[in-house]
Parts: sequence; structure tokens; C-alpha cells
Amino acid sequence: MAHTPRPAGGPPPRFAIAAVALIGLLVLAAGAIIALTLGAGPNSAGSALSAAIGGPFQLVDQNGKPFTDANLKGKWELVYFGYTHCPDACPTALNDMALALDKLGGKRNEVGIVFVTVDPARDTPAVLKDYVTSFDAPIVALTGTDAQVAQAAKVYHVYYAKHEEKGGEYSMDHSSIIYLMDPQGRFVASFTHESSPTDMASRLDKLVS
Repeated sequence: MAHTPRPAGGPPPRFAIAAVALIGLLVLAAGAIIALTLGAGPNSAGSALSAAIGGPFQLVDQNGKPFTDANLKGKWELVYFGYTHCPDACPTALNDMALALDKLGGKRNEVGIVFVTVDPARDTPAVLKDYVTSFDAPIVALTGTDAQVAQAAKVYHVYYAKHEEKGGEYSMDHSSIIYLMDPQGRFVASFTHESSPTDMASRLDKLVS
């Protein structure tokens, strides 16, 4: 029997809605598992996963200068993936990192902040440079081609996807984890949206020497 096509603009089939919902739940569950595993620390059962965080990438900073994974070495770095049009998670994470650094006292200059965009189409070096000036911290903001950003996200196991909205606009769905890399460029700890600036500063103070 011939299949009757669904009228254009009509509601999607039930199985399509269920599939989308299931995918969303799987993504959230995966993010929660990764966050919990990473947050446990390098000497925990998550050590194998920890060793896989980080790797080679090539991007440019807000001044248009090349920036690779080699530039992460030499000091402690807090690495976060987001985008400038992000309404809440990204500015909150960047502000929390800035506040945490303020609480480190004499160790403040031993920790840097690196913000990697997942929206390179809109986040040019000039846009990123203007954006990070809103935060009271020396933030290095990175962008690149779609392929370069995808590579950076891949080595940090960061999920992101474009979410189309009405009027031709779009937002970016993305995981929200702050990675702490040591002066050798190795992953050692992570923080989530549940980590307060005080909690972050306390842990950083114990790790940074």
C-alpha cells in the first residue's frame, strides 16, 4: 500500500520525537558520566580517561597569533570550550574562573585561562578579543577553521552541535567542563557548573606548587 506523505509543516511522527528525546538523554548522561569520572582526579578509577584528555591542535588567539597545544605548557591552564553568544553557562564559567584566580593570592599568576570557541563562524579573533575584556582575568581566547576547532574539541572529548532557531538564528549546544592542565600539558583535574569559585580556588591551591 502506498505511503501517505505527511503534510509539510505538520507535526513530526512520534518515533522521530522519541528518537530526538533519546539522543538528548544519551548526550546528557554521557556528559554527566564524563564529568563525574574526570572530577574524581588523576589517581582515581578515571585515570585511564584522564590520560586521554588533551592532544595536538592548531588555533589562533584573539590577536590573530598561532596557538597550539605546545603553548599550554609552562604554567597551569584552565581550559574551557564555549562561545560568545552563549547566554549563561559560558559567561558563568569564565567569571567563576576569574573569581577563583583572585582567591589564589600569590599563586594567581601561575594559572591561566584558555577559552576555545565552538562557534568559529561568528567568533572571529576580533569578536573574542572584545568578549574576554568583560572578565577580570587574562583570558586567552582561541578560534580557527571548522576543522581546527573540531580537532581541538576531539582531543578534549568536547561535545558541541549547532541548534537552529527561528528567524535563521542559531545557538550551540555544548558540554560544559573546565579542564585543568598542568605545566607539562597533562590533564589533572576538572570542574563543572557545580564547582563554586571557592571550591575551584581550594583545589587549585592544593595542586599548584
